[in-house]
Amino acid sequence: MSEVSIIGLDIAKNVFQAHGADARGKALFSRRLTRGKVLEFFAAQPACTIAMEACGGAHHWARELQRQGHEVRLIPPSYVKPFLKRQKNDAVDAEAICEAAQRPNMRFVAVKSEEHQASGLVFRTRDLLVKQRTQLMNAIRGHLTEYGWVAPKGPSWVRMLADLLEDKMGESLPKAARSMLRVMHEMLTFLDARVDELDKEIGRRAREDEVCRRLMTIPGVGPIIATAVAALAPVAETFRRGRDFAAWLGLTPLQHSTGGKTKRGRITKMGDRTLRRLMVNGSSAVVLHAAKRGAPAGSWLEGMLARKPRMLVTVALANKMARVVWALLVSKQDYRAPGVAVA
Repeated sequence: MSEVSIIGLDIAKNVFQAHGADARGKALFSRRLTRGKVLEFFAAQPACTIAMEACGGAHHWARELQRQGHEVRLIPPSYVKPFLKRQKNDAVDAEAICEAAQRPNMRFVAVKSEEHQASGLVFRTRDLLVKQRTQLMNAIRGHLTEYGWVAPKGPSWVRMLADLLEDKMGESLPKAARSMLRVMHEMLTFLDARVDELDKEIGRRAREDEVCRRLMTIPGVGPIIATAVAALAPVAETFRRGRDFAAWLGLTPLQHSTGGKTKRGRITKMGDRTLRRLMVNGSSAVVLHAAKRGAPAGSWLEGMLARKPRMLVTVALANKMARVVWALLVSKQDYRAPGVAVA
């Protein structure tokens, strides 16, 4: 009987499916496993390659299986889909994962450590609180509109709500409405305080980490972007060049090319959404500063702003920032501004 060489594992909350194959890709078994029996089953298997989709819980199971001596490969779910056969069930999914992992040009996701995942949690938490704060401010604006109050744009005006409610203007509102608006204002104040605490924590980490200090030498990269890259991005050596890192962030254009004709569209928006958004925010600050005070004469940014829309320049600069970030991570050097071309 052939020895198992690779196992495709379709993970879930409680019911798992394992599909084993030999070195030639011939199917050897397809077995249903409960959550409590997964590690026991793989402990009885010879050391082999185990492939899983990079989804929720995948990094945890990858670490557990690596401790047993197995080689674990995580595959993006979008790369597994072309190998699915008809119908949809766990056995077919596990077989597709096993088939995809055997392709010689398949791309895999690096397994993250517990510390790496924990350091990224601060950004996930901050994003959640910022979204809740924005949702709360929009709710306050909407409710006030029902009573003829139209607040000017900007969060500072919403935070003046407590003073307005105690003013004579607040007496024009029904008592029940005033009490509910006070509740929402208290929640807004609480969220502001928590976001400020997280910002201070992120700033502290940036000052203490050598990699973050190096990244902050790049124009447009501050403590939040620097610590986010250190916490959320894979190891820089995972990518062969800076363009691959920018493509992983989704900052490269979509292609619809055929017959030797190259057609490029909007950016792909694939990869980590948080890092991509932060890169665009950082580049927009640089572009806004250049639009108001002028970019260096003869620079790439000056030429782009002269002939391209501002938003297009912002995204293009975010792409360049991603490439520079990768270069600094690999070379372990500080940022050096490029020389301005002589007219």
